[in-house]
Amino acid sequence: MVRKNMYHTWMGMFETGMSWFWSKRRLQKLFVIEGAEQVAGLESGALLLGMHFTTLEMTGVAVNSTVSRVDMMYRPHKNPVYDFIQTRQRTRHHEACRLIDRADVRGTLRRLREGRVVWYAPDQDYGIKQGVFADFFGIPAATITATSRFAKVGRVPVIPILDHRGNDGRYYIKILPPLADFPSGDDVADAERVNAMIESAVREYPEQYLWVHRRFKTRPPGERGVYGKLSKKVVPKPSSS
Repeated sequence: MVRKNMYHTWMGMFETGMSWFWSKRRLQKLFVIEGAEQVAGLESGALLLGMHFTTLEMTGVAVNSTVSRVDMMYRPHKNPVYDFIQTRQRTRHHEACRLIDRADVRGTLRRLREGRVVWYAPDQDYGIKQGVFADFFGIPAATITATSRFAKVGRVPVIPILDHRGNDGRYYIKILPPLADFPSGDDVADAERVNAMIESAVREYPEQYLWVHRRFKTRPPGERGVYGKLSKKVVPKPSSS
């Protein structure tokens, strides 16, 4: 499994160059998209709930070149030159597409209210300040509650998107129907639901998930880190005073 995951991780790195510099015509031959009507038929904005699989860059191109209303949340790079290149290349397939800094909550809500579809992936460890601990593969994982907040404040549906790399050299993307009764009003229950959905997708193609990200680096009070010396984020125990 580790060998397979390293293979797919490296494939994802090569595909970054493909997605950034290959022509749209050449790339579109590689995509098989199911459920695009889930987004195309909307009259309002939507939150497109993605996941950090190693096919991330190729999926972004597939969605961006198929659905004209999609913006994408991302993490700006510290190197301004690299950030300029990735911003330009990720948005080159549709002029209306914008990349939104993941910390820009107001900007994200503004785009949602303008009727845009915003791609967003909540399956990384951003600490517990803006999140809760929710099970992921039976392990408490720091999970941001922004998914519920965006859906509630932006008044938009949450639409899951799945993707994987096929053995035939093509990329399969499936856009599912909007989540029913979401948000529920319970942040923990919503986080558990999102994590369960992501876990289900990962179980289908576990070797293609971006496991190099330390999903479990933030630990509950009193619990030991799971990455040895790499474990840096541990929530301190409450003071006895």
